[in-house]
Amino acid sequence: MSELELNRSLEAILMVVDEPVNELILAQITEVPTEVVVAALRSLAQKYEEQGHGFQLREIAGGWRFYSHPDQAALVEKFVLDGQQTRLTQAALETLAVIAYRQPISRARVSAIRGVNVEAVMKTLLTRGLVEERGVEHETGAILYGTTSFFLEKIGVRGIEDLPALAPFLPDVDGLDEVLATLTD
Repeated sequence: MSELELNRSLEAILMVVDEPVNELILAQITEVPTEVVVAALRSLAQKYEEQGHGFQLREIAGGWRFYSHPDQAALVEKFVLDGQQTRLTQAALETLAVIAYRQPISRARVSAIRGVNVEAVMKTLLTRGLVEERGVEHETGAILYGTTSFFLEKIGVRGIEDLPALAPFLPDVDGLDEVLATLTD
């Protein structure tokens, strides 16, 4: 397969995916070695950026997908939302942060860290596909939760290890070390 044919094939596939697809699957579909597919994807991503397109090809959550360019975010948001607000509540964002940084974690532990019952918020996060069940805690039998690849995709990171450190975003207050210890131990 020529470079042009491979690029066209990859573009065609990536135009129809609704979640990132990894290079191994793309290699299997195109019947091209994985390393050739990876090089082609990186080359395409660079080409799109250099040419100033309104979209990007990015590697996110273990796969590749087209995204609108970040500098077009306000316009895209206006188009998609058309005046509707579908944002998460502050409680949901806080709960999601606890899960992201402490996963896998039980619902009871999330409630203990937040100091409030998170039952309704957890249902919302599960319904929106941002968190999922990740097994059972051996000692208590409690269901453990973690974030999904959809969550990673939405926040634009490859994996949990790419989440930013918490300390720079927290206020400088007495007792902060204890709070950080709760979130990171």
